[in-house]
Amino acid sequence: MLLLSIETTCDETAVAVTENGRHVRTDQIFSQADLHAVYGGVVPEIASRSHVEVISLLADRAVAAAGISKSQLEGVAVSYAPGLIGAVLVGVNFAKSAALALGVPLIPVHHIRGHIAANYIAFPELEPPFLCLAISGGNTLLVDVRGYTDMRILGQTLDDAAGECFDKTARVLGLPYPGGAPIDRLAQSGRDDAYALPHPVAGDNPYDMSFSGLKTAVINLAHHAKQTGTPLDMPGLAASLCRTVSEMLVGRTMAASRALGYGKIAVAGGVAANSRIRRDFAQAAEAAGDRLFVPPLNLCGDNAAMIGCQGYYEFLAGNTAGPDLNAYASRPI
Repeated sequence: MLLLSIETTCDETAVAVTENGRHVRTDQIFSQADLHAVYGGVVPEIASRSHVEVISLLADRAVAAAGISKSQLEGVAVSYAPGLIGAVLVGVNFAKSAALALGVPLIPVHHIRGHIAANYIAFPELEPPFLCLAISGGNTLLVDVRGYTDMRILGQTLDDAAGECFDKTARVLGLPYPGGAPIDRLAQSGRDDAYALPHPVAGDNPYDMSFSGLKTAVINLAHHAKQTGTPLDMPGLAASLCRTVSEMLVGRTMAASRALGYGKIAVAGGVAANSRIRRDFAQAAEAAGDRLFVPPLNLCGDNAAMIGCQGYYEFLAGNTAGPDLNAYASRPI
């Protein structure tokens, strides 16, 4: 089944052509990072306008790169939630028009389900059930993936996402946007015990997380150093932050894995590109005897291939939509 898939939930416009949920014919991505860098973060109105400007051209390019004609497409999958509402609307409206024009099913895909499905592309042998940690700039979730479309949240952040800690720390340290990769690079030359950072505890659920206090602690350290003229060990702070975030994520994930007993752990989302987190998960999974699945860097960030992959399984489950499909800034997985 050949699907055209659309992803516009934030600052990447992406269009892909996928086949039967596991094979990627092409994945075309236009990044807006340079447009937002001057502001130190994503400006929703700029993001929406940029999506409008490039999405049609990108779709034509994807079909051409896949070596097919539009008439061979058998469905249109689109990320309809969660995300910046204006940006999501651009993708949803384009997908509805494309599905109508082609006379094929319209398949709504939850963005986080898409991130989880990126592992199916990277690891064709992976099948549910398994445990997945989905970590990005806007979401941090521990998900019990019981089936391709049957998922249950075990724990989540109660405030900020893990990725927000990296982005806000990068901003206060004067590093470029987006902040995840610069923080990771800076941490390579720092001592991870340079600063003692808090490990916030979130409520009664042992799998829930909180990153707001950690983010505030890092910002306060940087501001105090500036106000008092105290030298700030920037590599050490970056390394300490990466270590602390990793400990919070890995510890809860491994505890959940023991409770479920699947023996399979997947990690997904933009923050999964962090080298410290990838290394710590590899060591923890090996020690526990669990199989670990972490997608390559090109499948960690937002892309349309993951939407097409999950869209295939949504279609098989009968999850299609009509022309009244709406976009949502927030939506349960």
